[in-house]
Amino acid sequence: MQYVDGFVLPVPKKNLAAYRRMAQKAGRVWRDHGALEFRECAGDDLNVKMGVSFTRLAKMMDTKSMPFDVKRMVYGGFKILVDVR
Repeated sequence: MQYVDGFVLPVPKKNLAAYRRMAQKAGRVWRDHGALEFRECAGDDLNVKMGVSFTRLAKMMDTKSMPFDVKRMVYGGFKILVDVR
């Protein structure tokens, strides 16, 4: 059975380069510990019409200038329903 671990956290645009460097190192660690694949994504279309947008939720929380703030991280595990490659 395939399984995906997903993490969502706010990273200010000015810190994306630093986060990318950290994520590249983290990807190697995850792969060394058994992950088959590793991906990082950045928000592209976050202005939703219904509910609370991720951007608004991130602004409601206290902001930090560091690229990774574990207190603001959201975690969830997800089963893959459709896998088109």
